Amino acid sequence: MTAGCGYKLMLETVMKHSLIIQIARFGDLVQTKRLITSLLLSSGGEVHLLVDNSLKSLAQIIYPEAVVHSITAHGTGLSGAEAVRTMLVDNRRVFEHLRSIDFDDVYNLNFSPLNYRIAALFDSDRVHGHRWIDGQEKPSEWAAMAMRWTGNRRLGINIVDFWGAYAQPLCPPEAVNPDASPKGGGVGIVLAGRESRRSLPAEHIARIAGVFAAKHRGPVSLLGSGAEAAAGEDVLDRMPSSLRERTVNLAGKTGWGELCEVVSSLDMLMTPDTGTMHLAAHFGVPVHAFFLSSAWCFETGPYGLGHTVYQAVQDCLPCLEVAECHHAVKCLEPFSDPSFVRTIATGKHGFLPDGLTVFETAFDELGLTFKAAAGPDAEAQQRKEFRAFLASHLGLSDASAGADQDLWANKLYRDKQWIFDQ
Repeated sequence: MTAGCGYKLMLETVMKHSLIIQIARFGDLVQTKRLITSLLLSSGGEVHLLVDNSLKSLAQIIYPEAVVHSITAHGTGLSGAEAVRTMLVDNRRVFEHLRSIDFDDVYNLNFSPLNYRIAALFDSDRVHGHRWIDGQEKPSEWAAMAMRWTGNRRLGINIVDFWGAYAQPLCPPEAVNPDASPKGGGVGIVLAGRESRRSLPAEHIARIAGVFAAKHRGPVSLLGSGAEAAAGEDVLDRMPSSLRERTVNLAGKTGWGELCEVVSSLDMLMTPDTGTMHLAAHFGVPVHAFFLSSAWCFETGPYGLGHTVYQAVQDCLPCLEVAECHHAVKCLEPFSDPSFVRTIATGKHGFLPDGLTVFETAFDELGLTFKAAAGPDAEAQQRKEFRAFLASHLGLSDASAGADQDLWANKLYRDKQWIFDQ
């Protein structure tokens, strides 16, 4: 290659522009990190990120290297008339600006109607994920494969790795978040998640928080939105006076900047499956998470090393939050068992009640996984084979390493893909 050709190639690499359409919620924004990191490390150009207006300042804090654009996607805090005006006027202005940029690649991560309309602004050949072609929704192959494996959610991969895999080459999973370690700022307690059945009642939170607080000095911070402020007061009322004196209810009192400041300083965070959990992992703060109902750690657990998930393991899990529970939320029962508190207090897993598995974060060639430290993991071997197939599909490992590649290929590939592969 001549010097002139090398200089031209360098310019083309530097000028590469990518757009990520991530207009979902708080947790989804943080879980886009492996994709953003991979693009920043490999492209040498600009990474643009489109988010909801309510998340713009947070996106700028956690992704300072990205160019952040925002639209009204959810209408949070707006009246019906304001939301309509904003979507028709302000959003259109943003869309026109994005369309004027010659993006080399567009990553459309969600499948909402608005996502598809935004994807339609760009040449479909450049769109990865959920595409709009000739008036029809046509997901790319990786997205289509995911729709097939969601029939068995216990084998699903972490969404950070799923979204990250749209970009090649993938950055190492170790490059996404720092290893977790205490930061010296006490204990954080997230009061509730967006889905009610995923959260613990106030009496459970107060009891478990007391155990964690006994292991760490410093303040105890109750975290949540304004909707959880009353729940925070309920938790405070249930605490012993010695713990209540060093606990502050910050629910509804922190903007994105303040929340990042508090979370990044903690020794540990106790939480259900929430956006704040992912924020703690982003900062390398140790997470102790409680997963039940529709929450399944292999899909949305905290990313990075040094985190622990207490996963409910009933036959009906993971369920759908929108579907009625016909088992009286049986998956909540182990968290109220006195032996669960004893397990946390002593660190001895022999006290773990039935219906729970303690999972600890780990990495393999595909990305984040979990290893059972105590309790059952009936799908461990099947999950290992499934992950080996996906790693092979993505070129992250040798195809011969999997146990039965043909079995998984028959389940996840379309017929035409077999033809092209041959």
